[in-house]
Amino acid sequence: MSRVPAALSVDFEFFQHAPAYRTARGRTDRSALGIEAVDFLLETFDDADAAATFFTVSDIAATHGSVLRDVVDAGHELASHTHSHRHLTDLTAAQRREEFVTSRERLAAAADAEIVGFRAPSFDIADDHFRSLADAGYAYDSSVVPCRSIPGWYGGEFDAQRPVPASAVDPSVPADLTEVPVVVMPGLRLPLTGTWIRFFGVRYTLLGMRLLARRGIAPVLYVHPWELVDLPRIEGVPERIYYRSGAYMRRAVERILATDFEFVTVRSLAESVDAPPGPAEFDGGGPSP
Repeated sequence: MSRVPAALSVDFEFFQHAPAYRTARGRTDRSALGIEAVDFLLETFDDADAAATFFTVSDIAATHGSVLRDVVDAGHELASHTHSHRHLTDLTAAQRREEFVTSRERLAAAADAEIVGFRAPSFDIADDHFRSLADAGYAYDSSVVPCRSIPGWYGGEFDAQRPVPASAVDPSVPADLTEVPVVVMPGLRLPLTGTWIRFFGVRYTLLGMRLLARRGIAPVLYVHPWELVDLPRIEGVPERIYYRSGAYMRRAVERILATDFEFVTVRSLAESVDAPPGPAEFDGGGPSP
């Protein structure tokens, strides 16, 4: 029996891009905080024979273009996470279009790679999101989280659980744009990934992955490189940012990749949208949660 697909994607941003840092009173003199985790990720993906998608903030290309080339040369997908990592609803329509176009062009030039995927910072999207992405030449988006509404976070707008034509989310969108949602815990409808790995622990994420697989849903997860490093204490950064960051998250990535899934790029899941998987027999494999 073939393995169930999953995607462990990377929202490739520095801690300096994160809203928790931008709104903090303090500052760090460590430049590009989080970059050191990329080597760990590339080595760990290689050890697990896993392919990944790096949704990348394109202003990284100006100073770390060689790292982007390393990502592509290792067989991973490079995709856009905007140019500046500003929340899209804080921008005008023209500024959003500039973020879409500039990021795609700069990432492609820096890594000599085709850029077809996009994920919004903090999953924050505007009313014109899908049409603007299609107009900018993207083939898929991964900015939908079908979770319950979480005050101060996101959620409550979408129901899509698996890759679908984006027209299923927004009927005005061209049929050739695909949406690949990030997964939530079945029933509970809370996020399964990102910060929530740290909040609820990796056993929670592993359990959710198995439950999704039994429903024929390929889990789409994400991590940030800065979550995998030992962050310096910075005045005004919320304590939740430090909780289980560093070594715990590095071990969590290793445990996720040790499961009996086939880890693939988000693009490959988008391209399989016309042939969604049916319910699968799945025992989880790997370490027990």
